[in-house]
Amino acid sequence: MIAGHFGFAAGVKARAPEVPLWALMLACQWLDVVFVPLYAAGIEGLTPVESGHYGQVVIHADWTHSLLGAIVLSAVLGAFWRGRARLVIAAVAFSHWVLDLIVHRADMPLIPGGALRFGFGLWRWPIAAGAIELLLVAGGGALYWRAALATGARREANIAGVAVIASGLLTLALNLAGL
Repeated sequence: MIAGHFGFAAGVKARAPEVPLWALMLACQWLDVVFVPLYAAGIEGLTPVESGHYGQVVIHADWTHSLLGAIVLSAVLGAFWRGRARLVIAAVAFSHWVLDLIVHRADMPLIPGGALRFGFGLWRWPIAAGAIELLLVAGGGALYWRAALATGARREANIAGVAVIASGLLTLALNLAGL
């Protein structure tokens, strides 16, 4: 899941207008942001198990995508903020793990290196996984657009709402195409 994370963050912006949108977008991908240097260093990795469509890998991300790792990384990111924003940022960062739980194979451990692993495996059904992401993108984009309209910034709301939905749909299309 990629686009769905962004859709969720856009929806949260509607309920937490004091938190910058860029911070929510970073938070929703925080676990993957940390994954990249660990992947480059060979600490975490990907193993293809099938080819042909989206999500056909086993992800070895014991530090970033374990339940404990997600909690710690979310708390670390949240600690850079004050007040309510601290909780919002940490919650959006942790939402990444919750949303990944739906689509991942059982490759997300409870603790780093642990044998107990979670994942409902919705990626095995790309159309269903895509539909969930589409709902998250469309729903989050609509909530964001509606909240922005309420501030009286009609032009900005229209531009931002269309941008959130269009970029989410593009990301989803690229994912489903295997890119």
